[in-house]
Amino acid sequence: MPVPADWPTTEAEALVEQERLRPLVQPYGDSPTADTGERPDEALVAGVDVAYDDERDLVVAAAVLLDRDTLAVVEEATAVGRIAFPYVPGLLAFRELPAVLDALAALTRTPGTVVCDGYGLAHPRRLGLASHLGVLTGLRTLGVAKTPFTFDHRAPDAARGSWTPLTDPATGEEVGRAVRTRPGVKPVFVSVGHRIGLPEAVDTTLGLARQYRLPETTRRADSLCRRALAALQERTPTN
Repeated sequence: MPVPADWPTTEAEALVEQERLRPLVQPYGDSPTADTGERPDEALVAGVDVAYDDERDLVVAAAVLLDRDTLAVVEEATAVGRIAFPYVPGLLAFRELPAVLDALAALTRTPGTVVCDGYGLAHPRRLGLASHLGVLTGLRTLGVAKTPFTFDHRAPDAARGSWTPLTDPATGEEVGRAVRTRPGVKPVFVSVGHRIGLPEAVDTTLGLARQYRLPETTRRADSLCRRALAALQERTPTN
């Protein structure tokens, strides 16, 4: 899906757009009905991530398709673009999504689920990158973050699969879960993106994090975008 022509360029415009899109988030599962025109392949799950070259004002996005059962890489794609938005906490989707959308569009197959390195409903305005991406594409999405952002949680039990609620301190609302993916290792923070419920998002994360703290989708996408950025910098060194 191409970036909308009226993509926000200011903080005020971005806040208005978040308020417009927030009611469109579907925080529960359903049958696959992606709006992309392509029928999603439920056997495939994608990971997306970005890396920045601030000196050149560039962002590199990676999309990696994995077989959901074996976690084998099926396809990879990258995209390079100008940084489309200034750094503002809570508005990172406006910096990252243009390149992420291009990377996803470069894949030849449509994933049943997309895992984002970041937040979904665990966001001050309940529209983190995972939710924003899901609403724009119609794909099932979830966010898996390394930190709890501005939300509260108790440490889960040490066993793999243990979790505790991630809550908004202002309202007490559960916006995600702190999930232990490795015994005794610090948790990750899972939140709904779009077209998925929180229990399913947690189960999906555990199914993708069989050996490491982070899901394999995130690990692979992070590695790919960093390698693509390094190759780009090698080809076009700065003066």
